[in-house]
Amino acid sequence: MTSSGPLEAYRALRRGNAIEHDSIQELAVEKLQALHRRLQSYDPLTSAHWTDIFRLGVRKPRVEPPQGIYMYGDVGRGKSMLMDLFFDHAPVEKKRRVHFHAFMLEVHASIHAWRQNPQREGDDPIVPLAKNIAREAWLLCFDEFQVTDVADAMLLGRLFELLFSHGVVVITTSNRIPDDLYKDGLNRDLFLPFIKLIKAELDILHLSGGTDYRLERLSKSPVYFSPLGADASSEMDRLFNLLTEGNALEQMTLTTQGRDLDVSRAARGVARFTFEELCARPLGAADYLTITEHFHSLLVENVPKLGPHNRNEAKRFVTLVDILYESGNNLIITAEVEAEHLYEQGDGNFEFARTVSRLMEMRSEDYLKGLVG
Repeated sequence: MTSSGPLEAYRALRRGNAIEHDSIQELAVEKLQALHRRLQSYDPLTSAHWTDIFRLGVRKPRVEPPQGIYMYGDVGRGKSMLMDLFFDHAPVEKKRRVHFHAFMLEVHASIHAWRQNPQREGDDPIVPLAKNIAREAWLLCFDEFQVTDVADAMLLGRLFELLFSHGVVVITTSNRIPDDLYKDGLNRDLFLPFIKLIKAELDILHLSGGTDYRLERLSKSPVYFSPLGADASSEMDRLFNLLTEGNALEQMTLTTQGRDLDVSRAARGVARFTFEELCARPLGAADYLTITEHFHSLLVENVPKLGPHNRNEAKRFVTLVDILYESGNNLIITAEVEAEHLYEQGDGNFEFARTVSRLMEMRSEDYLKGLVG
């Protein structure tokens, strides 16, 4: 398999004015190009022996695997775009790109299935799991690497030790520097060896400074649309495509305090919900905080006129707006009426006044520029 690599693809985008000049991005893509060249002459299957099988239960590559890359930086810096360029041109047949949260859901499902199998061999589900993952793809590209769940934190060290021992090469993007992963998490001391492993096995690359081009364009666009109808829906589609850069949607399940929250439409740190999905179900502040940890922008559709007749939904909407505002997240809305008319009459109208004020501020250019800067 031959390919000119991500650098030429990046330069083609620059020549076509599809992306703007960004010196930090250019340095990053040169790093990715160097890894691309190393992958052209690397094969863990033909460069492996079994001298380490008794210690780890896996083969240890005779040829040292190429060092992977951990790209971190603020939202909108182009991390996912650069990783996609690398993945699309990687000279590897067995490769996989996956959102890290989705990957961990698969890991837990595989471990559960192993435990339910009465004919399983051995007493460690991570060994066969790592072997199967490496067999299917030895180049793994993870988008939005983050750890917020104690169950994930406890098994990651063992899993990645085995994956690296199989010769798997890892590329990942994250909003956090490795030292801040699982920050303040339960039993974090047990997680620190994994951070050490990541720093040893991956080249840590910071996409610092720069401009969030998606949010910069968004700051010049309306983000609150009413009344409901074809025009509002069309604008929602346009902004969703802008923020996700046309990427394929992913389905995710977030876990908060033992509850699952399904996210059916998400990509590139952006999630799209209906008002019913977020406010007509028994969700609370913890659920909304989890959403803000995973997404920098939320699109909420079909917000109805509120009042005593849907008091519980209105209270949840107030909580949602408060948390998004205090977290500095972006909010795009389609609503039946303008914000100042959402809750005009009845008990609860006075308390809703602050929500109206915040909705007005969150649609202002200054607020959106604050997200950019």
